[in-house]
Amino acid sequence: MRFPRFVEAVSRRSALPTDQAAMIARATLQTLAERVTGAEADDLAAQLPDELAAYLAAPADEGGPGGGVVGFVYRVADRAGVDPAVAEVGARAVLTTLREAVTVGEFQDLVAQLPKGFDAMIDPIPRTGQER
Repeated sequence: MRFPRFVEAVSRRSALPTDQAAMIARATLQTLAERVTGAEADDLAAQLPDELAAYLAAPADEGGPGGGVVGFVYRVADRAGVDPAVAEVGARAVLTTLREAVTVGEFQDLVAQLPKGFDAMIDPIPRTGQER
């Protein structure tokens, strides 16, 4: 999935303008890279196009800020220059889009490294044959 398609999917899911969805996508990926090991960020980046993978580069300060979902959302909001409520909607859309862009196993590895509560940020997978 190329960056423009990724951003379009985030924009559609979040009902945010594409320029804002792009800023939130970048901020969310950068903040995810702070929350997981460098190896996990590299594994995730390997399954994404270069435009997206670059945002997962390990931060200079390994072991970045911890915290749960609230801290994550505030960090995304700060990076993207948006209100925390907008950041939460956007980050949810990014995580759901990311789930579709990588293998199931890779996404499970990512989520396993995130603090408890992050599973609530990810929309459930629709059941096949149940979609209308």
